[in-house]
Amino acid sequence: MYYTGIGSRETPVDVLQYFERLGEWFSQNGWVLRSGHADGADRAFEMGCDRASKEKEIYIPWRGFNNSESLLYLDNLVNSEQAYEIARQYHPNWNNLKEAAKKLMARNTYQILGMDLRTPSRLVVCWTKGGKEVGGTSQALRIARACNIKVINAGSYSDLNMVSKEITEFLASMLA
Repeated sequence: MYYTGIGSRETPVDVLQYFERLGEWFSQNGWVLRSGHADGADRAFEMGCDRASKEKEIYIPWRGFNNSESLLYLDNLVNSEQAYEIARQYHPNWNNLKEAAKKLMARNTYQILGMDLRTPSRLVVCWTKGGKEVGGTSQALRIARACNIKVINAGSYSDLNMVSKEITEFLASMLA
């Protein structure tokens, strides 16, 4: 099973620490992380996954992005033109983006839909300020919502216990 762990570079420290623990727990329980190696939430999920030494899919816009060694960069993926097309469909201002921003948005498509662009994540866990759909994370969230993927935005909650409860309820519903 796949989940997407993403969010703002401005994610608060306590949330980053929680996301690291969560990334480790998901990995230990058979979930595969999809993320993008950006500073903040992405890296926290990845560090937790790495602590569990488990499988992950780290999609980056270009080779070496943010010092990543991932080989899952746009020019190295077979469906990149389709990823750009999907990104264009969901971005409200696509034609005004610079080329680097378009690459970041296309990368976000893979984070949600996977390498084949046909295997969506079951869950997105993220943090955005105030729980609002802002920044690059908002692109991934628009795609997730269009695909009816459950999104748990920790920025929408007053404390992390509420986030944990929401995740626990989601996981329980999958077993029902």
